[in-house]
Amino acid sequence: MSPRDHAARAQSPAAEENAGEFQARFLLFNAMPSWFVSSIVHFLGIIILALITIAPRPVEQQIQAYAPPMEQMEELTNPEYRTIAIDPTLVSSSSNPDVTTTVITESAEETDAISVIPDVDSVAVRVELSEFGQDTAPKNDIVKTIGGITGNGFEGRGDKARGRMARERGASDGSEAAVAKALKWLAAHQNADGSWSFDHRLGPCNGRCGNAGNLAECRTGATAMALLPFLGAGQTHRQGVYKEVVRRGLYFLTSQMKTENHDGLATGNLAQGGGALYSHGLAAITLCEAYGMTQDKSLMAPAQLSLNHIMFAQDPTGGGWRYEPRQPGDTSVVGWQLMALKSGHMAYLRVDPKTVERAVHFLDTVGVESGSYYGYTDPGKGQATTAVGLLCRMYLGWKRDNPALQRGIEYLAATGPSKTNLYYDYYATQVLCQNEGEKWDKWNVQMRDWLVATQDTAGHQTGSWHTAGDIGADRGGRLYSTSLSTMILEVYYRHMPLYGQQATEDDFPLGP
Repeated sequence: MSPRDHAARAQSPAAEENAGEFQARFLLFNAMPSWFVSSIVHFLGIIILALITIAPRPVEQQIQAYAPPMEQMEELTNPEYRTIAIDPTLVSSSSNPDVTTTVITESAEETDAISVIPDVDSVAVRVELSEFGQDTAPKNDIVKTIGGITGNGFEGRGDKARGRMARERGASDGSEAAVAKALKWLAAHQNADGSWSFDHRLGPCNGRCGNAGNLAECRTGATAMALLPFLGAGQTHRQGVYKEVVRRGLYFLTSQMKTENHDGLATGNLAQGGGALYSHGLAAITLCEAYGMTQDKSLMAPAQLSLNHIMFAQDPTGGGWRYEPRQPGDTSVVGWQLMALKSGHMAYLRVDPKTVERAVHFLDTVGVESGSYYGYTDPGKGQATTAVGLLCRMYLGWKRDNPALQRGIEYLAATGPSKTNLYYDYYATQVLCQNEGEKWDKWNVQMRDWLVATQDTAGHQTGSWHTAGDIGADRGGRLYSTSLSTMILEVYYRHMPLYGQQATEDDFPLGP
């Protein structure tokens, strides 16, 4: 109420009541003896203290609550807690609006939690809490067993599995040492606000490393590319020697998210600078992997919102993605969006089957020879686009004995690592690694040993890479080259094998 309202109210008939109240207070505090007033006050104080019960502050509380329609949802205002309110009515397959869900409330004192974006409760999140966790995983479960190691798609990064999978799939002492040095270089180039920049000279480096990129404004993309190698090595904001580095980076990403509402679908946009949907896809992968590895509920909403933005931004006709939402797609941008959706699916986040079906349609329109090779926006046979298309097909359910897949793999294996186009090398390495066999063994030795040999070992640049002649490195600089090189050397354990003899299938939801 404004001061003007107060003045108007003072002149209303209620002013007479106020006058009466004033007289009563005067009699109580001035006409009566002070000892009498003091006795009453002390007596009331004793009664109040006797009624107070002291309970310990809860660390985590679960409340079963009816979820009303979105327009009736109210934000909980207790400042001691962070609350993410989930409206299941947007995604429930049931037509019954009386859905019971769980509102999870976490203590703000947990030091390893990531604070979510301030206005996340103002929009509904397209998820159902009942779908989360190993105990309530969807039927197309991603739990795998390989070599005695059981877990979800990120399990290879754990302490128990990483060393074993690294040895079995072709890592070396030199490649693991290179990963360790790369993480140290990345940590040393984090900015004070938790971000990274493709122009690394702007931060603590202070120009001591050369070969900076020119996408200085694309900080969400740069931060995501810096964080992914940490997550690939099993470093999270909850464990590992770099947990503070990861925590600050994740906090920066969530703070940059712009929440929007598109026809009832809440989305979280992380596109920034010249990166457009490239940067958003990378950031979405990062948030989904961090959530999938830790099940930190404070990351659940930002991760789901980032996936929702991908689902909204898809070209509704052609099924692809490009720089801006709803544009006709290109294979390069499609790859990052599908990898984000895959990471979210492995973390049991919500992925609309229609989005996946439209993405399959896009790949069909740019593929040739039944999908053995892929073009950029039209049918073709580009090296990088073929690598992207084949990896997408693998994650979309193509079996290893698919003739088109094997023709494409034969093409990549015959081409070999480029060593001048890390984007191609990054995707092709994953394709060959998932296929396994002799072609992978040959590719791995060439790719792995070349990266180990070309990593910088002197000065402030120690632990980093810069790939001369790489168009991506020209724009993304040393950070871009170091991120992709490190993730290539982490390929042995970043994801569990798709075609392991004991591995269960990990298919995207494609509808009934």
